[in-house]
Amino acid sequence: MKKVVFSLITSVLAAVFLISCSLPPLEPVTRMELMKTRVYNKYIIEESPEELLYALNTRGEVVVEGSRNIPGRNFPVFVKLLATTDGVHVLEYDR
Repeated sequence: MKKVVFSLITSVLAAVFLISCSLPPLEPVTRMELMKTRVYNKYIIEESPEELLYALNTRGEVVVEGSRNIPGRNFPVFVKLLATTDGVHVLEYDR
């Protein structure tokens, strides 16, 4: 009985970990698609577009440190970019 329960718990945990992994997009993200998000106008990000494209095309997502592009103010945020079939989605989280 204990082996069955342990086996069931192990398989459920393995399934959760496999589902939660990020995957690369089916079609590579282009520089034009990245620039359509206007992420470099809304935020101050130190990483180059090529670095973001590499991360998006290999892992499917990337989280970078940045700040909102508001003159005279400093609002540090984490910017998360997701490569989906609908395009690149941009999410921001306060630091």
